Amino acid sequence: MSDILADHRFGDTVARYRHDPENGRVGLELLPQSRLAEAVTRRETLRGLPFIDAMPGDDPWPASSLDSLVQVKLAGEGYTEGFAQGHTMRQSPSTFAFRYVGQTVADETVETVLRREDGCELRHRLIYAPRSGTFRIESRFHNGSSHAVTLEMLSSFSLGNITPFAVDDAPGRLRAHRFRSVWSAEGRLESRSLEELHLERSWSGAGAFSERFGQVGSMPVRRWFPFLALEDTQTGVCWGAQLAWAGSWQMEIFRQNDDVAMSGGLADREFGHWMKTLPPGETLEAPPATLACVSGGLGDLCDRLVSAQAAALATQPEVERDLPIVFNEWCTTWGEPQHERLLAIAERLAMTPTRYLVIDAGWYKLDGGSWSTGHGDWQPNARLFPTGIEGTAAAIRARGLIPGLWFEMETVGETSEAYHRQTDLLLHRDGVPVTVRGRRFWDLTNPAAVDYLTTHVIDLLERGGFGYLKVDYNETIGLGSTHPDSLGEGLRQHIEGVHRFFERIRARLPDLVIENCSSGGHRLEPSMIGRTAMSSFSDAHELVEIPLIAANLHALMLPRQSQIWAVLHAADSQRRLVYSLAATFLGRMCLSGEIDRLDDAQWRTVLAAQALYGEAAPVIRAGKSVRYGQWGSSWRYPTGWQAVVRHGEDNCVLLVLHAFANAPDQVEIPLPEGTWTVLRIFGEEVSDWRLRAEGIQVTVPGDFSAVVLLLEPHHG
Repeated sequence: MSDILADHRFGDTVARYRHDPENGRVGLELLPQSRLAEAVTRRETLRGLPFIDAMPGDDPWPASSLDSLVQVKLAGEGYTEGFAQGHTMRQSPSTFAFRYVGQTVADETVETVLRREDGCELRHRLIYAPRSGTFRIESRFHNGSSHAVTLEMLSSFSLGNITPFAVDDAPGRLRAHRFRSVWSAEGRLESRSLEELHLERSWSGAGAFSERFGQVGSMPVRRWFPFLALEDTQTGVCWGAQLAWAGSWQMEIFRQNDDVAMSGGLADREFGHWMKTLPPGETLEAPPATLACVSGGLGDLCDRLVSAQAAALATQPEVERDLPIVFNEWCTTWGEPQHERLLAIAERLAMTPTRYLVIDAGWYKLDGGSWSTGHGDWQPNARLFPTGIEGTAAAIRARGLIPGLWFEMETVGETSEAYHRQTDLLLHRDGVPVTVRGRRFWDLTNPAAVDYLTTHVIDLLERGGFGYLKVDYNETIGLGSTHPDSLGEGLRQHIEGVHRFFERIRARLPDLVIENCSSGGHRLEPSMIGRTAMSSFSDAHELVEIPLIAANLHALMLPRQSQIWAVLHAADSQRRLVYSLAATFLGRMCLSGEIDRLDDAQWRTVLAAQALYGEAAPVIRAGKSVRYGQWGSSWRYPTGWQAVVRHGEDNCVLLVLHAFANAPDQVEIPLPEGTWTVLRIFGEEVSDWRLRAEGIQVTVPGDFSAVVLLLEPHHG
């Protein structure tokens, strides 16, 4: 039986710590302050249930157990019971050996210390962020013993007693929310009951069950986003977490008794090939996690978690404040950028709201070679750039634009000299360099590799006067790299090196705007998002599903950091142009394609979109989004419609409507409470709308069409 150790109120949330004096364990719960009185005392025993009372003996048959706020597993010690090996390493004897020592509270931080008899120590820090209403959790393991210990698992967070509003196992009321992701199809929401996940409690408590998911490798958003939410659908309370880590990670939903726990952190030995040996006196800190608890639905929870990402924006250059428009020439030259074509584009963009002109992949390739495998030496192609890459950058600046340059700096292609001559600076596995799709990976724990990239990347950017860096990353390291402790530890240390190199770039070039791209959205997680100004949302550059993917990401990242592409062609109809351009209002506008070959009417459409985007930028920069519509299960062949209504902190509303196949003639879209006036509209000439008491009625121009409206409160 556990007691309440302490309740700490932060904003509208209570952090409740429970303590079991018999075994010394400490657990963490989060509850909305407004619902605190609804929390109930759990049943202590299963006695009274016929199938339990039929059992012989006087076993107490406990109904629940305290979940430790830090989960840890040490090699050489016992494993989790309940048929759990291979499924989970949570609630192991290693975790149970730690007992409560003390807790301190300073400002907005609660630190809890657990220790075991040999001196090993766990420190759990819960840090409240008042502006977002979220909690950052940091967990550390310190080897205070007299001998080396080897970790097999260390959680970033573990949240227990879900749901505190049920006396029993809460049948039929708990749901798990996750976001799936694959290349060019990022952010599909999956919501399933715990019963559907086969996570009903075992009838006696003898079985320990876990839904463990995540990804292994250096592309953290593959199959899943590092996000998990649990919802009590009866009381309308949600708990959620986001991990900030660019390597192998895992999340778990764990159940053995009435209560449910959720945890996450580094992928462990079973899931991610990770072990870490710590000599006496050494400490390891798990990646941080952001947690929130809301009285409300999944949308409310996601708003809160996403708002926590705004804290990192303080490190970004001032030029980003007004959300400048980007032009990237990738879908213009397809890996064959040339000085003269770039100048033609710059001439077209001069005196427009576009601020950045980015030279994408291929500027370094050998004649007759491929952009995809020619990187690593980073020598500009003299045929493509007869005045040098610096000369082209200067010409772009002379036309009032900020020049940008593409690097896939963490890998090296097979047709470069570095691929063959610098193998001692590359990551290895099984005695050879890790190789995939004609790529190898620099070892960013090696100072010589860091120096090489400093010379070939940072120095070139500085020398050329570039103000924008697009960092791409087009393959994954996989399960890890050679390291005395484990392959997973090799990967973990390399990812820390990646973070350090991004910080080195920022220190050298504080005004540089950095874009985070990884074949589109494979790195859309907080540690990489927070180190960059914006992130490429997807590689779905030409596809009808762009609005769907862009809208998905409102639940996972700030729209002001989500770069949405509109690829424009001379052959595009007016409807196609509007459809493409309208999608960029769901994030950061990035143009590509045949911008220099559009006719006057097409160009006027582009300029109209850019003008409205500038007016809508305050809403995109800060606000909350709600999504409406019905678009079917297929993204490749969507039907119906989608509308995203974003209510800005400036009190204006941005409405972005897209129609798909078999669209209705009209749609009714709710608006925030109040009386509204349409300030601006972008769409086809046949677009029509009518404000009504309950929202706005918009006439749909036709299949695969779009309309953007900017509304302001009605005065008078």
